[in-house]
Amino acid sequence: MGDTFTTAATMLASDFATLADLIRAHARERGTKPAIVFGDRVVSYTELDRTMDRIAFSLQRDGVTPGQPVAILGPSTLDYGLVLLGALRAGCVAAPLAPSATPGQLAAMVADCGAPILFHDAAHAIDVPVRTVALENLDDWLGDGTPAPAIIAPEDPFNIIYSSGTTGTPKGIVQPHAMRWVHIGRAPAGFGEAVTMVATPLYSNTTLVSFLPTLGWGGTVVLMAKFDARDYLVQAEKHRGSVTMLVPVQYRRLMTDPEFDRFDLSSFTLKTCTSAPFSAELKADVLARWPGLLVEYYGMTEGGGTTILICNAHPDKLNTVGKPIDGHDIRLIDDEGREVAQGETGEVVGRSGAMMTGYHGRAEATDDASWYDEAGNRFIRHGDIGRFDEDGFLTLLDRKKDLIISGGFNVYPSDLEAVLAQHPEVADCSVVGMPSEQWGETPVGFYVGGGETADILAWCNARLGKTQRLADLRRVDELPRSAIGKVLKRELRDRHL
Repeated sequence: MGDTFTTAATMLASDFATLADLIRAHARERGTKPAIVFGDRVVSYTELDRTMDRIAFSLQRDGVTPGQPVAILGPSTLDYGLVLLGALRAGCVAAPLAPSATPGQLAAMVADCGAPILFHDAAHAIDVPVRTVALENLDDWLGDGTPAPAIIAPEDPFNIIYSSGTTGTPKGIVQPHAMRWVHIGRAPAGFGEAVTMVATPLYSNTTLVSFLPTLGWGGTVVLMAKFDARDYLVQAEKHRGSVTMLVPVQYRRLMTDPEFDRFDLSSFTLKTCTSAPFSAELKADVLARWPGLLVEYYGMTEGGGTTILICNAHPDKLNTVGKPIDGHDIRLIDDEGREVAQGETGEVVGRSGAMMTGYHGRAEATDDASWYDEAGNRFIRHGDIGRFDEDGFLTLLDRKKDLIISGGFNVYPSDLEAVLAQHPEVADCSVVGMPSEQWGETPVGFYVGGGETADILAWCNARLGKTQRLADLRRVDELPRSAIGKVLKRELRDRHL
């Protein structure tokens, strides 16, 4: 849309607008309103808009052109967020990188996306043959000119998010502006008054699906550099948080904080969750003790289909991830790519207006992630195994790659984890398939907690079917997890082979 005086409300009611233009409109209409709060820093929409201009101008000054990626590396800080938004104002493609990756992986990601510039914090400087700017020195790098306007089409890339992985170079998921526009558009009414608590990393799609819509609608983001349960509760009470997106491990740490119930969280109207299995028991606890709606989303960074479970409205369906959102087509297929009958188990594939363009520079991987129906419509393979119940609610059984085939029987680790987690001495657990000469694979459990391992193993196996029983159970200090709480099962298995 360019730099026009179109109101934010008009843009939000249109078929397409850019986040950068929405922020500019909010700066004109509600300039003093806080856009981002980070510790003691409060950035108004006027200041955010001007800083985005300065970053865009400086990128253009340094020869970075529209459509080129801008790589960003470090923990979630105010400057990190400003650079990401400023890159979008310049028409560039945000390429946020996970600090947990190895230096070799990070260098490969910078090369893979073709970024001519890398912003990083002091703790994550890496050797790359491109211009680098330390986030701590951002003010010294910034110029004061006005950037040339960027013309952006819906199909143009918005960002490249690299998939998690423990070996090799992660795949770059290219998400277009149209996909982000869908995310902004599906925010509920009144989101412009939201105070959104952001406590997951800015390089994660989990974070961006709440961070970006909040700014798109003119709300306020309270950004936390890292998650700490007690600090989150303090900040949420202080700022009167009303919206949050958290992952299950964060909900568990909050709900088990001995001081949780003394904090005033009555300002919350919406809590959401995604990215990892969210147990029915934990959902029920959140419903009982934390005011406001609790909504679980199931989907992928790659896009495809999304389901939604409004937990308050369906307390009898907490074991599911809900129903497909309107306009989202989700189907289940067998190993031959054929749709399965109602009530049968199959691999989840999905299609919607929110889908990745593809994996950057990896046409074969993009093809492998796609499935086409008889009409030629493209779906994204979610990689999960699921089943629809008679009411149309989707139950996830496991990741397809995590399925254990033991002696010819399919064993779903999530079933075993659900039983193991019920033991009072088990604080956290995971089950993976380990090589077995006799069975090909056999399930092995890992848990964090106390008690006698042999006793817990016997207790668990007494409650499992004969083909499900754990071959072994091992105590660990902690489970390896990604920054958004997913158990890194391949890493767990490789550590204990």
